This record gives sequence, structure tokens and C-alpha cells, in this order.
Amino acid sequence: MKKIAFILVLVLSVACTNSEKQTVELSCGQCQFGLTSQDGCDLAVRFDDKAYFVDGADIDDFGDAHDKDTGFCEVIRTAEVSGAVVDNRFEVQTIELK
Repeated sequence: MKKIAFILVLVLSVACTNSEKQTVELSCGQCQFGLTSQDGCDLAVRFDDKAYFVDGADIDDFGDAHDKDTGFCEVIRTAEVSGAVVDNRFEVQTIELK
């Protein structure tokens, strides 16, 4: 019985955390996407014409956010991400820059 309960919990947890990858725009929410709900430079994703601040990754995780050529405060980059929108924020699981 314990084995069946363990397998059931394992299957349910995998099903709940499995999210499909999608291609999004990734940049600074304030500098590039015009988000104003918080101060400072913060990572955001945009898809389906809507932008969301990201939880689970930091804007400087991918280098200097203010680098002229690659920084998220200067350019909008394309990425493949997995995660979900929760409470009007994007909870990211994975990010792969393109």
C-alpha cells in the first residue's frame, strides 16, 4: 500500500510540475516592456502581447543587464522557457537563450 501511495504522489508531482516550453521575448520589464508595478530593473518575459515579471531568475544571471550589446536593459532577446503564470507573474523553471 505504501508503494502505491508513493507512486501516486510521484506521478502527480511530475504532472503538476511539467510545463511545456515556449518561445518568448526576454528583457528588462521596466526598460523594454514598460512595466511599472515595481521599481528598478527586473527580468520579464513577454508573450501573447502581455509582459510578466519573472520569479526564479535574476536579470543579471545572464551577464551585465546594462551591457550595450547583450544586456536586458538595452535589448530584447528571444528565449525558450518553461514555467507558468501565477498571480500575474511568470514562475520560470528553465530559460534557454536563443
